Amino acid sequence: MAYPLTDWNTGLFGCCEDKCSCCYGFFCCPCLACTVSGNFGDNGCLPLCDMCSPAITAAFGIPLCVPPAALALRVGIRHKYGIKGSLCRDIATSCFCEWCSYCQMHRELKYRKQNKTVIVNMQPAPMMMAPAPMMVVN
Repeated sequence: MAYPLTDWNTGLFGCCEDKCSCCYGFFCCPCLACTVSGNFGDNGCLPLCDMCSPAITAAFGIPLCVPPAALALRVGIRHKYGIKGSLCRDIATSCFCEWCSYCQMHRELKYRKQNKTVIVNMQPAPMMMAPAPMMVVN
C-alpha cells in the first residue's frame, strides 16, 4: 500500500520558525550537521566528509561540487518520511543552500520525533498447523 507523499513541514528558508536550530546552525554549522546525521541514525561524523572531501579530491585533480553527506542525508530523510521532491532538487539544494538544508532537515527530524505516527498492521497473524500424527502399519 502506497501512502501519499507529503511536503516538508517547514520551508527551506524557514529558519525563523525554529529559532534554536537557526542560531545553532549558522553559528556552528559543523555541530548542526553532525547532530542531524546522528538524529537520523547515521554516524555523527559523516558530515565532516563534506568539509574535508573537496580539499582531498582537489589535490588529486577531481573537482567535487556536491556535498555527498548532505545529499545522502537529504535523500534519506525524504524517502524515509515520504516527502515530495526529486534527486535533482536535492542536488541543487545541497550544493547552493547546504546550511539552510541542514536547518530544514533538523526541523523535520524534530517534528517527526514529536509527532510519531503509528501504523497498525490489520492483517491476521499467520497460523501454523500442527503436523498430523503418523500411523505406523505393521
